[in-house]
Amino acid sequence: MRIDAPRLESFVCEIFMTAGAAAADASVVAAHLVEANLKGHDSHGVGMVPAYVANIRADLLKPTRHAAVVRDAGAVLLVDGGFGFGQVVGGEATDIALERVRSTGVVCVGLRNAHHLGRIGAYGERCGAAGMVSMHFVNVVGHEPRVSPWGGREPRMTTNPFCCVVPQRGREPIVLDMATSMIALGKVRVAHMKGEPVEDGALVDADGVPTNDPGVMMRQPMGTLGPFGKHKGYGLAVMCELLGGALAGEWTAQPAHSRGQNIVNHMLMFVLDPNAFGNRDAFEAEVLAMVDYLHATAPARGFDRVRVPGEPEQEARRARLTDGIDVDDNTWAGLVKAAEVVGVPSASVP
Repeated sequence: MRIDAPRLESFVCEIFMTAGAAAADASVVAAHLVEANLKGHDSHGVGMVPAYVANIRADLLKPTRHAAVVRDAGAVLLVDGGFGFGQVVGGEATDIALERVRSTGVVCVGLRNAHHLGRIGAYGERCGAAGMVSMHFVNVVGHEPRVSPWGGREPRMTTNPFCCVVPQRGREPIVLDMATSMIALGKVRVAHMKGEPVEDGALVDADGVPTNDPGVMMRQPMGTLGPFGKHKGYGLAVMCELLGGALAGEWTAQPAHSRGQNIVNHMLMFVLDPNAFGNRDAFEAEVLAMVDYLHATAPARGFDRVRVPGEPEQEARRARLTDGIDVDDNTWAGLVKAAEVVGVPSASVP
């Protein structure tokens, strides 16, 4: 079905409020998920609602928790999310970083024990909108690994996102936001829901044979995702595991830790004020000039123009705000079932 963003956001918000979240927190989470759909990342959008509801009911996601600073060393802070909504505690941790960086010039914030943070680019965009540079290293734990290391066929990590954001004066920030696996696990779920194949090179089955069937990640014996860019993506995934997981979270995917059905993110976030280098005007001028230089590149066959990171999402958002968001039948059925489970009145279902 196709639904406009405000109606979808209102429906999702009601589901979380009925499940026990405060209205303000439910609104934050719903807005974040729908924004992911608007920006073309359905893998991190409203399709996550059933998993969130299941984890609330299993007492794995604590819908009333907020971020708490547990260590403050000036330019270095450690924040515990208490397994609250990732979108809530992640936003709070980012705001803590933005407040502190104004006096320190650079700040490093470790966020541990956040339920699924969703689209990491949202926190980078928050920094970019404030005129700051940011980098985010994230790992994913709480359940069985899904991604094999380069050269292997057994899962050892998960999709371990990396994000880097650079502000642009008078324009939207440049946002590099990506899973370190070939594709995000949520994109496999979306393809499975739609009955579509995934791209070549993303998956192998349980025997290590390449496949386009997303179902190999949904049944036993399970296949695995591989890293993007061969050894290079794998190397970045390892750094996300060690910096986001070992340093910020003290919890990596290695098997000494329990695994269940939870979705836990740890994030190491660096935020930098360009003013700390003393010549913000020169920095901003170089950014704009370099982006314009990239935009002026003659497009290769099959491309209409050259884009910088973040622009495809901006284009998708404009189109989906106008045309509505397509939600496949299986995803919509999951949303309706989640609403029913928590007791949302049937009259509230769009």
